[in-house]
Amino acid sequence: MVSIDHEAWDSADAARLREAQRVELDARYGNDNHEPGEPPSAASVSVFLVARDSDGTAIGCGGLRLLDPGSAEIKRMYVTPSARGTGVAVAILRALEHQAREAGIRTLLLETGTAQPEAMRFYEREGYHRIENFGPYRGAPLSVCYARDLP
Repeated sequence: MVSIDHEAWDSADAARLREAQRVELDARYGNDNHEPGEPPSAASVSVFLVARDSDGTAIGCGGLRLLDPGSAEIKRMYVTPSARGTGVAVAILRALEHQAREAGIRTLLLETGTAQPEAMRFYEREGYHRIENFGPYRGAPLSVCYARDLP
């Protein structure tokens, strides 16, 4: 059983999950300079969700950054290695999509990277289609962008 709830960007569990993601990405890319554009923050991420297992342990997260009145970007989508393959990522993604619909957002965009093939497969499987790199990701050779119009 997984619960997914709103969480403050700067809560201890939210910060721990984002740091774990950063460490993993630094190792994959061989450096800590793999995010084009402005890093997300409490001021720019309007929704941040944390998934917890039945023991209350934080095992995943994801957020939404508004881009314009009709679109938002998925940021800091992450699931701990021990919880991967259990449906947690899908649950977080669906919860983010629900939050977006509730806010009147009709299009979700996201960026992942060339060293994250499992993320690319995940988003494609979940109905996201590859698009040209947008915004700060234009011209970024390690970036791969996706979008989905919400029903």
